Amino acid sequence: MENRYQAFLLKYAEIGVKGKNRYVFEEALEKQVRIHLRRTDAEFEVRRINGRIYCEALSGYDYDRVISELKKIFGVVGICPVNHVPDKSIEGIKAAAVKFVGENYPDKNFTFKVDTRRANKAYPKTSMEVDADVGEALLDAYPEMKVDVHKPEVLIHIELREQIFLYSKIIKGAGGLPLGTNGRALLLLSGGFDSPVAGYMVSRRGVYLDAVYFNAPPYTSDRAKQKVIDLARVLSSYTGSIRLHIINFTEIQMAIYERCPHDELTIIMRRYMMRIAEAIANDSKECLGLVTGESIGQVASQTLRSLFTTDEAVSIPVYRPLIGFDKQDIIDKAEEIGTADISVLPFEDCCTIFVAKHPVTKPRLNVIKDSEEKLSDISGELINRALASDEAMDIW
Repeated sequence: MENRYQAFLLKYAEIGVKGKNRYVFEEALEKQVRIHLRRTDAEFEVRRINGRIYCEALSGYDYDRVISELKKIFGVVGICPVNHVPDKSIEGIKAAAVKFVGENYPDKNFTFKVDTRRANKAYPKTSMEVDADVGEALLDAYPEMKVDVHKPEVLIHIELREQIFLYSKIIKGAGGLPLGTNGRALLLLSGGFDSPVAGYMVSRRGVYLDAVYFNAPPYTSDRAKQKVIDLARVLSSYTGSIRLHIINFTEIQMAIYERCPHDELTIIMRRYMMRIAEAIANDSKECLGLVTGESIGQVASQTLRSLFTTDEAVSIPVYRPLIGFDKQDIIDKAEEIGTADISVLPFEDCCTIFVAKHPVTKPRLNVIKDSEEKLSDISGELINRALASDEAMDIW
């Protein structure tokens, strides 16, 4: 696309009501904007201007690539491709608006409204006066256009600041809060639809992510491991660098299979996963909780009683951002963020290998603990060997 726009004005919402610590969120957002724009291989000047982030292009750029990166920034609710008006007089604004519409709308058969925001209260005309003057100029230049103040097809925005901005598009951003404003958590990442979406959702609230994947060779293939690496890579385009821990879980699964009741396999397996994840989180000294993709009632291991029994194995908080989602909600979000095409690939992970035909759906904690006693002589050694197998990598 031709670079018709000189800059991008980024709007945020929730940050604006943060009170005295608002600057912390604004600084974090500005940092993320700089990081994402560097990925476009173009040069931008980024600065904050009174409730907005302003990104001025200092070189040529790929419009679609820039928009794609800006849409991945948590905290941004609106992306406005803008031109600034060098002549700040009302005649200058009118001329700029006429030129703007002429360049951006070849077909002038549409309804419009001019909407002026007068952030610079020293400007000699009021917002309503600017609206009227610019609207009249547009009608004179393009008689086929018509005014509709209630439901216009095109809304011409004018922002009167130290600089004057003109735009008509507001592209939806990711929303949420900027990365780094709410600490770090460890995501239990599998190859399915759920856990990548859970990671995205909690990161959207300002949380940096590390991740752990439980591998089960030879029952799972290298393609299953690569699938998870690919999912982490897509996720990292939103969340920033992810430290991915790949744990060999086969020995623990086999021990559970050989010593414990088969209808309890999934619950006991999940409890061991949580213990290992907690050890990784504690070792990092930064992760403040675990994140999983579980949703109430989706499978046998995700009933309320099953989740309660799973969580009892650890003392660290467990966050489940998808707890009330339907499966279709999760798939829709996976398609939106770009993980669905990878998640659908038919490479099984360790959670689908050793599954009982009739798993317990209402496990009793005391019964599960009694079953785990059958592993008590080797439990610590199994966990230590699993942790020693950690194949850690940084995903960008």
